[in-house]
Amino acid sequence: MKKIIYVCLTLLLPIFSSCDSMLDKKPLDSFTNSNYWTSEANVKAYANSFYSQLTGYANGTDAFYWSTLNDNQANTAFKQWNYTSVPASNSTWNDAYTEIRRANFMIEQIPGIESMSESAKNNWIGLARLYRGWQHYKLVRTFGDCVFVDKTLNISDEDKEMYLYAARQDRDAVMDKVLEDLNFAVANISQNSSSRTDFNNAVAQALKAEICLYEGTFCKYRSSGDGQKAADPARATSWLGEAKKACEAIMNNPMYELSETYQEIYNSEDLANNKEMIMYKKYLYGTMAHSILAYTSSSTMQSGMSKDAFDSYLFIDGKPLATTSEDKTDHPVVKEDGLSIEHMLSVRDKRLSQSVDAYLMYRGNARNRFGAGQATSSSTGYGVYKFDSKEYNDKYGATRRNTEGQGDTDAPIFWLAEIYLTYAEACAELGSCTQDDLNKSVNKLRARAGLPNMTVSPESDPANNHGVSNLIWEIRRERRVELMYDKNDRYWCLIRWHQLDKLDTQKYPNIMKGAYVGEANKAEATIFDDGYIDASNGGSRIYNAKYYLAPIPSGQLDLNPNLGQNYGWTE
Repeated sequence: MKKIIYVCLTLLLPIFSSCDSMLDKKPLDSFTNSNYWTSEANVKAYANSFYSQLTGYANGTDAFYWSTLNDNQANTAFKQWNYTSVPASNSTWNDAYTEIRRANFMIEQIPGIESMSESAKNNWIGLARLYRGWQHYKLVRTFGDCVFVDKTLNISDEDKEMYLYAARQDRDAVMDKVLEDLNFAVANISQNSSSRTDFNNAVAQALKAEICLYEGTFCKYRSSGDGQKAADPARATSWLGEAKKACEAIMNNPMYELSETYQEIYNSEDLANNKEMIMYKKYLYGTMAHSILAYTSSSTMQSGMSKDAFDSYLFIDGKPLATTSEDKTDHPVVKEDGLSIEHMLSVRDKRLSQSVDAYLMYRGNARNRFGAGQATSSSTGYGVYKFDSKEYNDKYGATRRNTEGQGDTDAPIFWLAEIYLTYAEACAELGSCTQDDLNKSVNKLRARAGLPNMTVSPESDPANNHGVSNLIWEIRRERRVELMYDKNDRYWCLIRWHQLDKLDTQKYPNIMKGAYVGEANKAEATIFDDGYIDASNGGSRIYNAKYYLAPIPSGQLDLNPNLGQNYGWTE
């Protein structure tokens, strides 16, 4: 791929160390500060490193399927809180500041390139600022207060005082700087407008929408009782308005349209012609592949969907489990070829049947999804089917599907469904949501899922005991089921909605429950007394408000005691 131009980046590594004596030798056979920053082509090659930070179907913290600290999935070995004590280091902290330095260096070098026009310079500076803002956002949502860095740092006394040994800045002030970066980006990024794999203006708007929704809702629901700042309704309104505006820019762009089917977003070998894609990550067999197919179809036990998540899907009458008139039984039907839940899926939101298998699979009852390859099982009995494809299996064989590092289905990064969800939520949180707002956003998703339209005054769900309106509750449900297994979205939603206590397994036992199997294979599978699979693996999570923020690594505190520690954490 043209984006993988790491040779240039490797040669540029000496630039990032202000003390490196190599800079004084000016080697004739490698790039230096003076001979690299001379053309737009070199700027583009340098910026291609940003693309590698989009994890896609990789095994990363923001990746699909892998992140199971949520109430949607049960990890095969039980997922505890990310941190239960203060670590010596943290890759999120280290990696973010490394990438911020990379962006700042690009921002500083571009103005001196005489061969570039002002609009071209602003385009690439806009991209670097978009990237810098994104990295600071990830620091803030993980650690809260942090140091906003807007220059490449060296060992000068000024930089030591202002950045290297400074106290952390208030998270709101940092996010205000992030918004400045985002706004500069959307105002100036102009290239690659027709691309679905390059950074362009639509990608900038999509990232802005995501960040602004997070900040707006986080500031609306945060609580001083949990060691955070008090809720700030005015700030929330401002950021939610920015989120809505960013969504509108994409929704009004005729380049983007909803896909015909839900699952094709996730299991397609090529997303180039999928008009729902704002940006996707291209994989290529033998060059850059992934393992998501292997981990959801091979002998490795899957991290299955929880009963809590399964029950959140609406029935085809548009009503939840508590009020539907449809058949709500959740016991499988015993057939010659296994325990079938086809009858359950037939009366539910179509997204459910495209996300889990029609037959239960669990320890002692492993199944072969397409009748070929390895038998697989799920921690909850509900198999993760969303990313798999019979067509892919038939074309390349089960061995390729079941082998780690050989999957080459494309991964969505930003896509239209996300924008519809963000738009509807922003409108609802602003208190200005109209039926037209719903019709041009989440109701398009519901139509694809075979559900009736949502109205601005939806029926009450008894499960809505969290102090939000019925409309907000139903839009949150839409986000949950539409983005099931996607990008760790559910975890960050619980953070920004101030509902992290939903991950307490004693308070919400259904998040560790799986499918009903009765007494089947009880010798191998762990079953609760009521016949449901116990997916806890003997573990439990007890909520504590300190988990809203990760602890500052002790190694960073040793370097700079002025950073201070986050609420509730001790050495």
